[in-house]
Amino acid sequence: MKGSHLSTGTEPLHTLVVGCLVRNEMDEVLLIRHKKRGWEIPQGRVEEGESLVAALHREVREETGVEILMGPLAAVWSKLTPPSAVIFTFLGSYLSGELAPTGDSGEAAWLTPHQALELVTGSVMRERLLTLLNFDGAITYRAYTLKPYEVVHEGRLSAPAASEPG
Repeated sequence: MKGSHLSTGTEPLHTLVVGCLVRNEMDEVLLIRHKKRGWEIPQGRVEEGESLVAALHREVREETGVEILMGPLAAVWSKLTPPSAVIFTFLGSYLSGELAPTGDSGEAAWLTPHQALELVTGSVMRERLLTLLNFDGAITYRAYTLKPYEVVHEGRLSAPAASEPG
């Protein structure tokens, strides 16, 4: 059957999500106001057959109207409460475009880090924002559950140290 998919009848075990803390030349951060969740970084699901990089650029563009230069992977979260998800969060820099929120993002704004922390009130997104604002080069990993929000595992990954000449 040309062009058809074989279905196992099962749903994915988890969803892949990408998010980005975008900064502009004035060191402001870009947030969106989601219609249900409130203020947060631009983020969204990776579509089937889409790379993390392509999904990141698409989600930021769709939710804010701007183009970014993708920076490093800063943190990975595993949401263990169904529907489970793995969230890859990156740092990024503003390249071009005017703020033009669409879809679930009713508003987008450039804010100082302090203003952003005041507006982001959800415990999960606030921790995510704090982690990204304080990125020091080591990738943070956290696994968490919801209701109540609880981090059940955390760690940090760093680049291996360069070996000294012998």
